[in-house]
Amino acid sequence: MGTELLAPLDLAFWHLESDAHPMHLGALAVFAPEPGRAPAPDDLLDLLGTRAAAIPRLRMRVRDVLLPVGGAAWSADKDFDVHRHVKRVQLPLDTASAEGDGGFMAAATRLAGELMEQPLRRGLPPWQMYVLTGAPGGPFAVLVKLHHALADGMRAVAIGAGIFDEIASVAGRARSGAVPARPRPVPPRSWMPGPRQVAGLALGRIEDLGRAFGVGASLVRASRIDLRGAPALSASSSGTRRLATADLDAEAVRLIRRAAGGTGNDILLAVVAGALRRWMLERGEPLPGADPRALVPVSRRRPGGAAATGNRLSAYLLGLPVSEEDPWERLKAVRAAMDRNKAAGPLRGAGAVAVLADQLPSLAHRFGAPLAGSAARMLFDVLVTSVPLPRSALSLAGCPLRALYPMAPLARGQSLAVALTTYGSSVQIGLVADGRALPDLERLARCTEEEVAELLTLLPTGVGR
Repeated sequence: MGTELLAPLDLAFWHLESDAHPMHLGALAVFAPEPGRAPAPDDLLDLLGTRAAAIPRLRMRVRDVLLPVGGAAWSADKDFDVHRHVKRVQLPLDTASAEGDGGFMAAATRLAGELMEQPLRRGLPPWQMYVLTGAPGGPFAVLVKLHHALADGMRAVAIGAGIFDEIASVAGRARSGAVPARPRPVPPRSWMPGPRQVAGLALGRIEDLGRAFGVGASLVRASRIDLRGAPALSASSSGTRRLATADLDAEAVRLIRRAAGGTGNDILLAVVAGALRRWMLERGEPLPGADPRALVPVSRRRPGGAAATGNRLSAYLLGLPVSEEDPWERLKAVRAAMDRNKAAGPLRGAGAVAVLADQLPSLAHRFGAPLAGSAARMLFDVLVTSVPLPRSALSLAGCPLRALYPMAPLARGQSLAVALTTYGSSVQIGLVADGRALPDLERLARCTEEEVAELLTLLPTGVGR
């Protein structure tokens, strides 16, 4: 794999990073070995190392280039050593074995939060994997850290497919009626663009610049001067990280969606809004005068394009209706707001800041990233992102994957990021927070589960399991 310039948005993520705000995303994958069949920790390390080393992208590092000025490129790390990237951490046995699997999860999430604090080492391929082991024969976890310049959520899933074992869901394929597509022949094409292609490129560039101008104007209109909001969500950064997890019943989410309409993502956004309200009231905090804003990333990848390099993202802005007392009304408000966002499209509005970043020159990213990162607080309060997984069962070394909790990075001025994914019969939530601002993050995680339970009790008559 040769040298490849970082795409503008990847370059922005690379330069947004600071020691207190590392720009890596992650996932905590928890595996449950069958009795008597747990792999040896050294065998796990060898397996992960072998598979990771076989993925060309994971052997690439970022280096500065002379042209374009301020740019950077991916290049092969000639001194690549997978042992620098794949490591084992033994959890304290007295903690990890206490209360069975619950003790292991508590110890694993606590350690994962501490590991997420640490920036990835520059000069090396920007990723890390940790095997977290507890009592012999018990569950184990794999914490994956990938720099956002290396992968967005969809590409992270593609990389994970090369690490973990994927067992196709026959039932899922039968329900969808999917038929493997035959590859279509690609006709030979000259490397020289024709007149029509040149005209098309020029027209596309003009459209891109016009779109970026519109996004920039929307950003100015949406920026807030008065930044007073929920105290915990607007606290100054301590550089620490805390992780909490939650598991929602996917069937319960489907029932609520069937009754309320909209999408599953609408339901989950309303659940986050309700959980924040519960948590703020339990803390004794006054509800903010203006509802907190969520930045909701949207993938711009086309179906089947997850393997393409570079981040392909936009986002919507959404006011989370924490001031609304009625859970059903909160859900309606979220659905209406998301319908308006989708009608406008992911390439318009202040949430499409990533589209604007795609049009900026390399030098602007290098010197403007700290300023742009500091301005994030003026635009939104919390990141809420959904990561789609393939409908298949996953395993590692013959051990089935029990849960996978995605984790999103915190921008400057942000104290909380919420990432969700559906795996098996559960919607699994990973919450990453500033450890000093949200020391009670586990309570917020429980509030998401309580919000789903309350929505279930409010289902209209006739809607049931």
